[in-house]
Amino acid sequence: MAFETDRRQALAAGICAAIAGSGTAAFPLAAQQENTVTDTASYSAIAMQLTARSLERLPDEAAARQAIQGHIAELETPIRTSAIFVNQYAGKPVKLAVLPEYLFTSYPGRISIPDFARKVGFAPGGAEYEALGSLAEKLGMFLAGNAYETDKAFPDFYFQTSFVVAPNGDTVLRYRRLISMFAPSPHDVWEKYLDTYGLEAVFPVAKTEIGNLAAIASEEILYPEIARALALRGAEIFCHSSSEVGSPLATNKDIAKQARAFENLAYVVSANTAGISGTGLPLSSAEGNSQIVDYKGKVIAQSGDGETFTSFANIDLRGLRDARRTPAMTNYLARQRPALWAEAYAAAAENFHGPNGMMANGKPAIPERDYFKRAQERVIERLDKAGLI
Repeated sequence: MAFETDRRQALAAGICAAIAGSGTAAFPLAAQQENTVTDTASYSAIAMQLTARSLERLPDEAAARQAIQGHIAELETPIRTSAIFVNQYAGKPVKLAVLPEYLFTSYPGRISIPDFARKVGFAPGGAEYEALGSLAEKLGMFLAGNAYETDKAFPDFYFQTSFVVAPNGDTVLRYRRLISMFAPSPHDVWEKYLDTYGLEAVFPVAKTEIGNLAAIASEEILYPEIARALALRGAEIFCHSSSEVGSPLATNKDIAKQARAFENLAYVVSANTAGISGTGLPLSSAEGNSQIVDYKGKVIAQSGDGETFTSFANIDLRGLRDARRTPAMTNYLARQRPALWAEAYAAAAENFHGPNGMMANGKPAIPERDYFKRAQERVIERLDKAGLI
C-alpha cells in the first residue's frame, strides 16, 4: 500500500470520515463487551495516585518480570481498602479504578527500544495481563492502567498502551498511544499497522455496563483531536493514566483535562503518579493532583501529594446522557461538524509528521536514537518554509 502525497491526503480525509462515524471500534487484540449498558445509576470512580517503580537498574528480564508481578499483587489491599472507604463515605460502590502511567516499569530511560521491549514489555494475553485480570476479578471492578506492550507483528518494538480490564478478567480495551516524543507510535508503522489491525483498532471504545470507556495516555490529553475522535465513537469516560508535574498553579494538562471534559461532555478520570522510584530524579518530580473532571468541565475531586486515593467521585451517567441528548448551546458535542475539518486536515498533512517513519523497505525498522528529535526538526523546517510559523 503506497503512501504518495495524494494517497496520504486521501487517507487523512478517510480518517476524519471514519472518526465521524457512529460505530464503536473493537480492538482485535482485546475482547469487547456487548453493548448492553443497563446500570445507568451513579457509581464511584477512583484515581489511584501511586508510586511508579523504575526497573531500569534491575539486572535482567527475570528480575524485572518478578518485580512486576509482585507490584501487581501488592495493589489488591490498597485498592480494596480505598474502595471500602469511598463506598462508606460517598454511598456509592467503586466500579472503576484508574492507575497512573507506566506504574509497573516507569519510562525507558536510556535503554534501547528492543531491550526495553524484551525486559518489561507486556505481551497481549501474557502473564502480566493475566495477573491484572485476576486482580480485577478479586476487586470486582473495572481496572484501567498503562504499560509498555509488545506485539508479535512488530518484533523488537513496544507501544505505550492504555488498557481496561473488566471484573470478569477480560481485557476489554487496548489503546496504543498515538502521539509521543520518544516512543514508537502506530503512526510510525502506519502501513503495516493498518494492514494488520485496520483503522478500527486506532480509536477503541469499550461499551460496558458502567458506560462507554476510552483511554487517553499521558500528554495526549493536550491534543483535542484524540479525545474528540473517541467521543465521536461514543466515549463517555476518559481513563487518563499520567505521570506529570503536580502544581498549585494550573498546568497545561490541568487546563486540558477540563477542556477535554466539557467540549466532549465526558468525564475525565486522571490518575497521576505519586513520584517515580528508582531513577536519578528526585522522587516527587512527577507527583500529585490526580483528579476527576465531570462532563461540564468542573473538577469534582482532586488529590494532594503522595500515595493516596482521595481523588474519587460519583459518575452520573444519567446526567451525562441527558446533557448529550438536550439541544442547547452547551451541547458542544452535538454542535460539532466534523466534515468541516476533513479537507483542512488533509491539506495540512504534508507539512507535519507523516506516517511510516519507522518503516524501511516495507518492514518495521527500529530507528536511531535521534530519530524523534530529527523528525520534529523536519516538521519545523517545513512549517517555516510554508510560512506557517
